[in-house]
Amino acid sequence: MMLTERSPIPVAALPIEAFRAHLRLGRGFSSDTLQDTLLEGFLRAAYAAIESRTGKTLIIRAFQLDLVHWSSHGAQTLPVAPVAAVDRITQVDAFGAETVVAPDRYALRPDTQHPQIVARAGALPNPPKGGLIRIDLQAGMAATHADLPADLAQAVMMLATHFYEHREDTGLHRGCMPFGVTSLIERYRTLRLRLGATS
Repeated sequence: MMLTERSPIPVAALPIEAFRAHLRLGRGFSSDTLQDTLLEGFLRAAYAAIESRTGKTLIIRAFQLDLVHWSSHGAQTLPVAPVAAVDRITQVDAFGAETVVAPDRYALRPDTQHPQIVARAGALPNPPKGGLIRIDLQAGMAATHADLPADLAQAVMMLATHFYEHREDTGLHRGCMPFGVTSLIERYRTLRLRLGATS
């Protein structure tokens, strides 16, 4: 299984102006936008960290999933959530030739934890010998930062601020995240099912 992010979060979806105001940076000067690239980087880092910790994709964007086999003949759990749409499923043979699978052969089973592609009848189409199944999909909770749930939007802003304020500190431990951020995102963490327990 290989998951590829086909498109980054669009710059227009990022709250750069709101982040600048949150940091109380100066306004009304010709140099106002000089730090925009830096602020964009911290915002992207905050999104990535929160997505990694929660298992949720925050801003809707395109992904590609390549599989050499289905996890079962009738259903495939997707490694991103929530999934907004499945654009297409393609059988790719060993020489790279593609055959698009008819949309009436499968359906998206939405779920905030473990979305699935399921066969409408019978089994999902097999990948070609020596080839793979390619799934193009759109995943994310919101189109822009402003459309996110308020607690997640605040968590992104707080974590980006933390990264900005500690940008010179190389001694931070890997995975360091302020307690306030972890508290805000805790309820969005993906449940990992185990025998007799969840985590």
